[in-house]
Amino acid sequence: MKQKENPSAPAEVSEKLRQNKALSRFINLGTLLGLLLAVGFGVYGFQAGIFTSEQRLEQFISASRLIAPLVFILIQVIQVVIPIIPGGVSCLASVVLFGPLPGFLYSYAGICLGSVIGFFLGRFYGKPFVLAVTKPKTYEKYQKFLQKDKKFEIFFLIAMLLPAFPDDLICMLAGLTNMRVKKFLLILLLAKIPAIAMYSLLWFFAEDQFWRLLA
Repeated sequence: MKQKENPSAPAEVSEKLRQNKALSRFINLGTLLGLLLAVGFGVYGFQAGIFTSEQRLEQFISASRLIAPLVFILIQVIQVVIPIIPGGVSCLASVVLFGPLPGFLYSYAGICLGSVIGFFLGRFYGKPFVLAVTKPKTYEKYQKFLQKDKKFEIFFLIAMLLPAFPDDLICMLAGLTNMRVKKFLLILLLAKIPAIAMYSLLWFFAEDQFWRLLA
């Protein structure tokens, strides 16, 4: 028996494609604006001597009080959801700006919060959202891990521990799986501690050389 065609199907597909393109344009615009702001602040920091003098950097942080940490945490959240700059660069920048322990705490808070947001965006908006924030080739590279829940959980743990993986994308992919929220949070919150702490240790051993190069 021949199945009846659904006349509304092409219209629904067309509407989804239109929405995906609009979402992709919005995200690309947000990435561009974020990049421009980051470059602008970088230029300002060097011209004002904030990034070339340890004393001026300390004065800047002291004068900004709570504003600078809150702004940095927000930047970390945004760069996880909408990649602006590599996460490793922003983690190291937090240690340079605020010191090893505060820098670690601010990066940890921002990255974990952004990762949780990415997880729920993936869960609620599905594959179209993930494809809107990443390249199809990158998605295809990692989507094979979505087929088996246990296999993905192991992969997710390794990805959160090691710096070589696109954490933001993988957190969104986790939202496409059957992984429970509690398990996602447990792996994320524990695995991110050594991963982000690495940048604090890197700064601890390289701080003197860094300021000598800029002097």
